Amino acid sequence: MEKIKVGILGATGMVGQRFIQLLENHPWFEISALAASERSAGKSYTEAIAGRWKLDTSIPARIEGLGVKKCIPDLDCRLVFSALDANIAGTVEEEFARAGYVVSSNSRNHRMDEDVPLLIPEINDDHLKIVDEQKKRRQYKGFIVTNPNCSTIGMVLALAPLHKEFIINKIMVTTLQALSGSGYPGVASMDIMDNVLPFIGSEEMKMETEPQKILGRFENNKIVMADITISASCNRVPVTDGHLESISIELEKKPSRQDVIDVLKEFNPLEEFDLPSSPSRPIVVREEDDRPQPRYDRNEGNGMACVVGRVRECPILDYKFSVLSHNTIRGAAGAAILNAEYMKVKGLLK
Repeated sequence: MEKIKVGILGATGMVGQRFIQLLENHPWFEISALAASERSAGKSYTEAIAGRWKLDTSIPARIEGLGVKKCIPDLDCRLVFSALDANIAGTVEEEFARAGYVVSSNSRNHRMDEDVPLLIPEINDDHLKIVDEQKKRRQYKGFIVTNPNCSTIGMVLALAPLHKEFIINKIMVTTLQALSGSGYPGVASMDIMDNVLPFIGSEEMKMETEPQKILGRFENNKIVMADITISASCNRVPVTDGHLESISIELEKKPSRQDVIDVLKEFNPLEEFDLPSSPSRPIVVREEDDRPQPRYDRNEGNGMACVVGRVRECPILDYKFSVLSHNTIRGAAGAAILNAEYMKVKGLLK
C-alpha cells in the first residue's frame, strides 16, 4: 500500500516530537513535511530542535535533515497533524482546512466548536458526520477534527462504556497530572520538586465541558451535549509521564461491582478495524490494591490504553476508581494519529 503523506504543524514542541516518534515506520502514514515557528523555518529539523529533543528515542535518521517550513498551507501532503500552541493554532488550522487539508488537531482551539468533532473513535465515531456541515458552513475544502484534552481522554475512555450501559449522572474527578503535560521547559524545578501544584490553567474547565460533548449524541445534524454534572480538581505532580485520576460516579442504574468491571473489560469497539495505533484492549482493569501507577502502567497498550484500578463502592455517589493514561501518547499525539487512522478506514482521507 502506498503510504499517505502527512505533515506536522508545531513539529519542534513536545507533542510535535511525539508525533515524529509515533509516525516512524507507521504502516499507513509517512512524514513528508514539518512546519514550525518563524525562527525554525528554513532550518533542518536537527538545527531547529537545537538540543531540545526530549524523548527516550533518537530523532529518526530520515527526519534529521528534513527542512522545517512555515505553518502555511503549501505543504506536500493531504493530512496534517497539529501540535501548535493555542496562541496560534486556531487561525492556522482554519487556513489549512480552507485550503483542502484534513487537520487532525491536538490543540484546544476548535474542540468545542459546534461543527467540529471532538473525537475518540471508540466512543463517538458518529460525530464525524458533522464535518459535512463544517465544510458547508465554513466553505472549507478540507476539515478539522480534534482530540480531547490529555486529562479528559483517559477519563472519558473509562467512563464511556459505563455511561452507555448504566447512564452516568454525576462525576467527581481529582487529577494528578504529569509534568510533560505542561510542555517544555514546563514547570520550574524549584516549583515542583517536593511539591504539588493545585492549579493548572483552564484544565478544570476542559474536564467539566469536553466530556459532555464527547458523550453527547449526534441528532438532527448537530451534537447534543450529554446531561452530566462534572466537578474536576486538577493538580500537577512531579511525575514525568502519565496522568492519574481518582473518579467517583453516580449512575442512574445500580449495577454490582462485578457488572462495572465486566463492562470495562468487554469494551473494545474498534477491534474489527485492526488500526495500527489501536491497543488490543482500550481499557485494562487491574485488580491489585495499589495499581495503576504511572511508572509501571503508563505504557500499557503502547501508551494507547487507559488502565483502571481500585474499583469499589463510593459512600457518597455509587462507584469510585482510579484511571491512568499516558498523557502525550493517548492524551495527545497518539490520539490524533488514531483519529486519522479511523478517518482513513472510513474513506475520509481521499
